[in-house]
Amino acid sequence: MIRRSVPGYGQILGMLSLIAQRHLRHGAHVYDLGCSLGASGLALAGALPADAFRYTGVDLSPAMAARAKQTFQEECPDHAMQVEEADIRTLEYAPSGMIILNFTLQFLPPADRDALLTRLYDALEPGGVLILSEKTIDADERDNAWRVERYHDFKRANGYSDMEISQKRTALENVLIPDTLDALHGRLVKAGFPRSMTWFQYLNFTSLIAFKEG
Repeated sequence: MIRRSVPGYGQILGMLSLIAQRHLRHGAHVYDLGCSLGASGLALAGALPADAFRYTGVDLSPAMAARAKQTFQEECPDHAMQVEEADIRTLEYAPSGMIILNFTLQFLPPADRDALLTRLYDALEPGGVLILSEKTIDADERDNAWRVERYHDFKRANGYSDMEISQKRTALENVLIPDTLDALHGRLVKAGFPRSMTWFQYLNFTSLIAFKEG
């Protein structure tokens, strides 16, 4: 379902394993925060050997965590995949080589975001990377309106009705509070990352990579 509603989601998943191959130390730990059904974990397991990494998916929803755990047991039983039901704001993080935050930060209250990113920076090992994918908002109202209109066109082309689009938009009001792209990079700088870059953008959906020096 998310592939029908998030432009470029498949490309983001496909790039995760390529990024891991370049930046992840063999056997290093990977966090997937807000893992949902485990799509990012499956993408990594499908492309990397079983001994290449250790994965921990985290989700606040008991149902999501249970389904992700079952999926990993069925689809990649030889990989070291575990799932925790927890709040990513209070989780005690283990040292990690890669942290994935795909379309999760946007659902946290803006006041909680900087503190989380700082904790993730601290958890990353030297040379580690953070993947941050978000729905963003454009600072220019006209540009933002154009992107939103084209996004709705994208959803219509993928089978959503105007009523479904309207209902979803209403449901996410005051729940999904997007940052601008500049604000995201600013948050990463504030958290301690010396370097971040935007590597993917499709309309108002963006993915960044942030590097910890090593």
